[in-house]
Amino acid sequence: MPTIKARINVTADGVVEEALARAAKRDHVPVATKAAELLRLALEIEEDEVWTELAATREKNGRFISHRTFWKKALAR
Repeated sequence: MPTIKARINVTADGVVEEALARAAKRDHVPVATKAAELLRLALEIEEDEVWTELAATREKNGRFISHRTFWKKALAR
C-alpha cells in the first residue's frame, strides 16, 4: 500500500531496540510510530540548540533593541 511518508531504515543495537519496544508498548503505539515521535522530539531539541547558539552569538555583539522598538518597526512594514 503506497504511503506519503518517507521510509527510513535505521539499525539499532539491542539496548535501543528494547527501550524503543518498551516505550511503544507503554504508550500503546507501534514501534515505528514511537520511533518517528522520538525522532521529531530529537530534531526539536537539535533546533533549540541551534537557536541557543545563535542567541549567544548575538548576545556577544551587544546589539539589543527594546521589545517596543522591535514591534514598532515590525508593524510599520
